[in-house]
Amino acid sequence: MTIETFKREIAEAVRAYDKFVVCLDKTPEDFEAALASLVQKAIKAYETRGANLRHGIALDKQVTVILSQNDDPRPLCGIYFNLHSPYKRNALPQTVKPLQETHGEGTEKPEV
Repeated sequence: MTIETFKREIAEAVRAYDKFVVCLDKTPEDFEAALASLVQKAIKAYETRGANLRHGIALDKQVTVILSQNDDPRPLCGIYFNLHSPYKRNALPQTVKPLQETHGEGTEKPEV
């Protein structure tokens, strides 16, 4: 099994990337090179998977490649674009702990 085995899926992903995906990190040419590398890594993961495992997966911030065992000798190939924003921030700074809700009827103290 080689990258050529999945050239149709790679070509479709490259067309979709060029048409629909906005990526600040990779040009379409860089994406195609990265995708070829990820497919190669997914093939290696698939071929060396454990006895009870059915998938080979490789990913980076922009794309995930998964090869899945099926009834045919050729595995299914899925190429998924990951949603990622370089502008995403954590909701709270690491020094702040989230407020824990209390379960009760308010802040009244019980009478003693």
